[in-house]
Amino acid sequence: MNILSTVLLAVLMSLTNGVDKSEANKEDEIYRPQYHFTPLVNWMNDPNGLVYYDGEYHLFYQHNPNGKEWGYMHWGHAVSKDLVHWEHMPIAIFPDENSTDKERCTAFSGSAIVDEHNLLGKQSGDNKTLVAFYTSQHCGQRIAYSIDKGRTWEKYEGNPIIPYDATDDARDPKVFWHEPTQKWIMVLYRKLNANDNSKGVSIYTSSNLVDWEWKSYMPGFYECPDLVEFTVSNRPNEKVWAMFDGDGSYLLGDFDGESFKPTSGKIKSDWGKNYYATQTWSNIPKEDGRIIQIAWMRGGNYPEMSFNGQMTFPSELTVTKLPSGYKLIRRPISEIELLYDKHQSWENKNIIPGIKQNKVKNVSGDCIFLSGEFDLKTCDNFGFMVRHSIKNPGTEILYNVKRGVLTVLGSTVPLLPIDNKIKLEILIDRTSIEIYANEGQAVVSNCFTPDAKAEEMELFTNGGELEIVKLDVYKLKSIWD
Repeated sequence: MNILSTVLLAVLMSLTNGVDKSEANKEDEIYRPQYHFTPLVNWMNDPNGLVYYDGEYHLFYQHNPNGKEWGYMHWGHAVSKDLVHWEHMPIAIFPDENSTDKERCTAFSGSAIVDEHNLLGKQSGDNKTLVAFYTSQHCGQRIAYSIDKGRTWEKYEGNPIIPYDATDDARDPKVFWHEPTQKWIMVLYRKLNANDNSKGVSIYTSSNLVDWEWKSYMPGFYECPDLVEFTVSNRPNEKVWAMFDGDGSYLLGDFDGESFKPTSGKIKSDWGKNYYATQTWSNIPKEDGRIIQIAWMRGGNYPEMSFNGQMTFPSELTVTKLPSGYKLIRRPISEIELLYDKHQSWENKNIIPGIKQNKVKNVSGDCIFLSGEFDLKTCDNFGFMVRHSIKNPGTEILYNVKRGVLTVLGSTVPLLPIDNKIKLEILIDRTSIEIYANEGQAVVSNCFTPDAKAEEMELFTNGGELEIVKLDVYKLKSIWD
């Protein structure tokens, strides 16, 4: 070995010895999702402060840096250039008033925007100021800002911008720009009084991000509101607004900059048990034009892991006019294609019940994306057994033709065939199953804790023949590689 090789080897060994191997291995823990976002360690819940700026998507989240249980809320932080691969960043927002209490003055949920016109007067250099609006629990609605693209954060000296009121339980401000009125809008969960029956969303306006004027109130909502304008996908000259509740359910309607007028009843957007605290990204570039949403998958179980909590895979939202009326459509973002690995496909294949001809018998793994269209022919029901093995029956995904429902992990989803066909997109990760049915008309998101060694899949039909019109199955790469 020559001198140069010896020096290079010594440098490499010193670098390797400097890596904390326990930290490096955390992202491949046995129940660590491999393409759904998780914190490196400890507790995580609601997504916060979703904003795009200068080529980066920012994801903040409710985080307890002290342990794997809820409490002591800070804003954790991660950034991504493609909404798929995430880089963990330092904690962004800490509790106010030097609080060490489990709840008081901790940094609860909120949102973030880009201060394009330097209304706060904090900009230094070319970087626009990022402004985060958050609830300081029992200490009012507050602002934090960053002048270095989200790397460090300062608290606004005029906090709180909306004082604390012990009777209204106000929290979770979502702020956005309303072009027609040239005003900033805040939707804030709050009660009108101490009566729990007065829970709802209050709407405020501002010209300077600091002084907020109450304008109206919408009853029947609880936590994490969002208000989003859509162009109807098949009626490009038509606009509609959606007001989201904490569980992702929504009202469609009209918004004039001060009040929301619903034109629909409350509509469920996800039929799963683990979908909560939805939020959409702000400042998405106009040339992109998508509305992108993510949610916390609450209630997940991650036995003996270093973390507690995961997000859904980001989804694109549209509103479409169907024969039954206007409907929100959710689809996994197209960037999932960046994770495609081994691919298998089938077309125009018939399946007969009782005959051992499992078409997907060669599919195995714990991270799978499946996209299929199935002609129901004469079958009574069909489905998949996923994450199963000889010793473990796995998890059943079942479509019942007679009842017109899809069931998985205890969730039941109303789902009618279209031209006698059912379309399914299924995202399987180490601790979650998300199913988008009939091109996103119905969605179900659930956590599960399968046998870590069970990685097989089976496609079956009962009571009659089923046709695979087209089926594509991809193994997915880890976002942490």
